Amino acid sequence: MAKEAVRAYNDLIERHPGLLEESRQFLIQRFEDVRFVFGGRILSPYLRPHFVTREEWAQIKNSCELVWGAIEKVGQFAPQDALMLEQLQMTEGERRLLSYDPGYAKVSVSARLDSFLTDNSYSFVELNGECPAGIAYADVAASIFLELPVMQEFCKTHTVTPMYCRQNMLNALLAIYGEVRGNAEKPQIAIIDYKGLPTQREFELFKEFFESCGYRTTIADPRDVEVREGKLVHGDFQIDLVYRRVLTTELLEKADECQGFIDGYAIGAAVYVNSFRSKYVHKKMLFGVLTDERHQHYFSEAERQAISRHIPWTRRVQHCETTWHGEQIDLLAHIREQRHNLVLKPNDDYGGRGIYIGWENSESEWQTAIEKALAGDYLVQERVTTSKELFPYIGGDGVELIEQLLDVDPLLFFGKAEGAFTRLSSSSLANVTSGAGMVPTMLVG
Repeated sequence: MAKEAVRAYNDLIERHPGLLEESRQFLIQRFEDVRFVFGGRILSPYLRPHFVTREEWAQIKNSCELVWGAIEKVGQFAPQDALMLEQLQMTEGERRLLSYDPGYAKVSVSARLDSFLTDNSYSFVELNGECPAGIAYADVAASIFLELPVMQEFCKTHTVTPMYCRQNMLNALLAIYGEVRGNAEKPQIAIIDYKGLPTQREFELFKEFFESCGYRTTIADPRDVEVREGKLVHGDFQIDLVYRRVLTTELLEKADECQGFIDGYAIGAAVYVNSFRSKYVHKKMLFGVLTDERHQHYFSEAERQAISRHIPWTRRVQHCETTWHGEQIDLLAHIREQRHNLVLKPNDDYGGRGIYIGWENSESEWQTAIEKALAGDYLVQERVTTSKELFPYIGGDGVELIEQLLDVDPLLFFGKAEGAFTRLSSSSLANVTSGAGMVPTMLVG
């Protein structure tokens, strides 16, 4: 059904050049009106969302929620499991933040699982369990895509349903605030991250939404907040609830300048969501923990089956013996020999930085990558099957159909998948920071 819908949509574009041009101009104008940009460029230069059927979405949702049960157990048991902690590689600064009680037990309230859906498989490649971006962007894009002239024509023969998630994000923030503080007063919200980042526009979109729902909101740099008389403040704005978007690693790089923000967390001056304990599941070596047979006793049979089906084999890069699909192997020898089936990733980075894709590297490049991985904090991950689709791409003065890699990103709140967006790329890295675009994921049929 989804493939039929894609063909029908693309056929509309090819058969009606007037409708195509009208849609192109409409999309550009609407994106300019709402300043739908990331780092100065249009974030979604396409004329079609990513369609999934309700059956496909049910599969995605079920898989996410089964795997999430295992992920939560990692967050629960890692503090007491020496092997898990050694595998995850927490830094001294991270351990200090992890020692503070955030006032609630949930390891990750809002998360994003990055995945690839094909006709025969569904695979996750990593989890953003700390402060996932894209929620507000996806909502705004979905509203605009529904207004496209070509979409209006398409909807005469197909049912298209968006999946909005800004309300889910607000509900999650308020649920945690109510758990920690009670519901006596309406909290004032601060969206916290450094100034001048490409995601600034998304913070503004969230601020507009929160305030439209009746919640006073400020956007603040963590260097610009302080604790005053036991309260966290941004100037004369008292912060009750922090929507944390600053990454732990980037916060710790400027910890001396952000001491007020850290102190506020340590003493519970405000409620922070997500808490810094989300770091237990945000590290990319989470998948190494999930696929290590030494931890399987923590998981239910259903969770073990979900891990086997959806989580690629992952290990920390080091001199050691380990297992690969039940077989005992020398890890480094395996990495050298299986270049065409492996990826090397830094344990704690984002934006596609530092990733080495084995099947795109020469033998000498791969050997250099292995040496770099051994000298740092890296993991090796098995290749997963990916999918591609033709998308109408706005380039220059026209539109062309180009084949794009699809990275489907389900958005989870309290472990429940409530929506998704899809990142598109012409390369093997479907990452917005490294130059890819995004479109909303919509149900069709």
